[in-house]
Amino acid sequence: MNPSREPQPLPSDNQARTWTVACHASALLGFFVPAGGHILAPLIVWLMKRAESTEVDEHGKESLNFQLSMLIYSIIAGILMFVLIGFVLLPLLHVLNLVFVIIASLRASEGTLYRYPLTIRFLK
Repeated sequence: MNPSREPQPLPSDNQARTWTVACHASALLGFFVPAGGHILAPLIVWLMKRAESTEVDEHGKESLNFQLSMLIYSIIAGILMFVLIGFVLLPLLHVLNLVFVIIASLRASEGTLYRYPLTIRFLK
């Protein structure tokens, strides 16, 4: 046992790649757990593995930035439902979220970082 609890390096690039994919793909949990699953799942993955790999850290921040941005856009679209345009914007945002998360997950599985469009960079 290691009493100092220092972060251990990930054993292989393959395992790091698995966690980078998990940073993005875990956001899909938001479609099943609507009350924040799209943010909590990537946040948990990122917090658990960010110290072990700079690659996981970058992917996690990118995923969280996008999901936080989508949350803000969804709130705005919800407000815009009072003037009816939100009824078009909200489903469009959900489709874009799904498509971009799938693209990012596929790119992460290839070993490249996908920069989500429409993202506000909260975490740098």
